Amino acid sequence: MPQLPVILAFESSCDDTGVSVIQGNKVLANTVANQAVHEKFGGVVPELASRAHVQNIVPALDSALQESGIDVEAIDAVAYTLGPGLMGSLHVGSAFAKSWAWSHSIPMIPVNHMQAHILAHFLAPGPYPTFPFLCLTVSGGHTQLVHVNSVLDMKVLGTTRDDAAGEAFDKVAKLMGLPYPGGPVLDRMAAEGDAAAFAFSKPNVAGLDMSFSGLKTQIWQFLQRATQEDSTFIARHQNDIAASVQKTILDVLIEKLEAAAVQTGIKRIAIAGGVSANSGLRARLAAKQESDQWEVFIPPLSYCTDNAAMVAMAGSLMLEAGSAGKLSDEPQPRWTL
Repeated sequence: MPQLPVILAFESSCDDTGVSVIQGNKVLANTVANQAVHEKFGGVVPELASRAHVQNIVPALDSALQESGIDVEAIDAVAYTLGPGLMGSLHVGSAFAKSWAWSHSIPMIPVNHMQAHILAHFLAPGPYPTFPFLCLTVSGGHTQLVHVNSVLDMKVLGTTRDDAAGEAFDKVAKLMGLPYPGGPVLDRMAAEGDAAAFAFSKPNVAGLDMSFSGLKTQIWQFLQRATQEDSTFIARHQNDIAASVQKTILDVLIEKLEAAAVQTGIKRIAIAGGVSANSGLRARLAAKQESDQWEVFIPPLSYCTDNAAMVAMAGSLMLEAGSAGKLSDEPQPRWTL
């Protein structure tokens, strides 16, 4: 029986330094070095992120190799995030990954960050979607509806025209005075609130595209008016505000996902990206399994946020498909599927 390929992978698209080792689709190590330096700024500072990647990448590599128990000689390929993401962060990760692969005479495989989020669904233990399927990739930087025909054949059916859904969650949380990152905090509060307490109008965007910038402005104006009349408004109603905001954002996502399913006739539905950890989104999709007979695939929480295991999985599948990179490949901060 042939030996399953061993992939070493690096993820550095934003503020988390990830290094992972997988064999086949089994994760042997998945190290993530978080950057607490951004908390006091309420968001990611690109220059600080780049410097932190420089500090974290070698210790993260050492940790992942030690945890995996894999010898360097057993590694078949090095996968790394080439884009999209922050230019400085991508430069650190890609330069290190390429030079490390070159110095060890190991093939290198550049990976699209959004493609990796989608292919995280093929990491063990499953269950795994079969092609074709629809994937809603939703995070702080991206919101896309993708028709996935194969590992190398993905078509974006709809995307946000401005801000991402995850960015909207984080921005509203910041307006409410919640700690960064605010999306998960808002999600926990929403579970305790009344989603019908406050009504916000949804953006009217034709087709499968989305928009969240106007919704953010609408919520900001609502909170401004309310706090001018009562300075304790947010503190007294924070759970209801969180629940109402979350319902509105999720309504947009689910309605577009429903339209895509009707348009394509595909009922295999996957979600990916940091916002796929949102408990409200998971509950809405679970309900669609019952009401619309969707076959829903949701990765484990550890593979929802940015991590290198998903990059390794993409690299493994791309290696099998004959894809390869070269030293001259440059980071692509706006790389689209």
